[in-house]
Amino acid sequence: MAKEISGFVKLQVKGGQANPAPPIGPALGSKGVNIMEFCKQFNARTQDKIGKVLPVTLTVFTDKSFEFVIKTPPAAIQLMDAAKQQTGSKEPNRIKVGKVSWAQVEEIAKDKMADLNCFTIESAMKMVAGTARSMGFTVEGTAPWGSNA
Repeated sequence: MAKEISGFVKLQVKGGQANPAPPIGPALGSKGVNIMEFCKQFNARTQDKIGKVLPVTLTVFTDKSFEFVIKTPPAAIQLMDAAKQQTGSKEPNRIKVGKVSWAQVEEIAKDKMADLNCFTIESAMKMVAGTARSMGFTVEGTAPWGSNA
């Protein structure tokens, strides 16, 4: 018989660096989850991605057990790495702070494809390019499908 779900917790944690300090401790403690058990399992599963920010969706069951799914790093963080920037622009419509190429956008889109709600790599690239523009990055070159939309 399936376990009854009592709630969900969404967190963004650096790979291999989960610890019971805020924000993880209070978020999991309020649901009654064993915080150290989560930290041990998360750190073990993310040894290959140390230091990268990883979104985690934690499903908490009524018996205080849990399951979690680790997603790919956010597109914004991958874009900042590709553009070699620390932050995005405060005024992205006026001040451009970095440049990314369509090849970099395609690489990020292929990486994020499992977490995006689209079916083709082209639509995933459009999503990532939109994120880049909203962060104040310029997408250089012409889009592989023709127009720069």
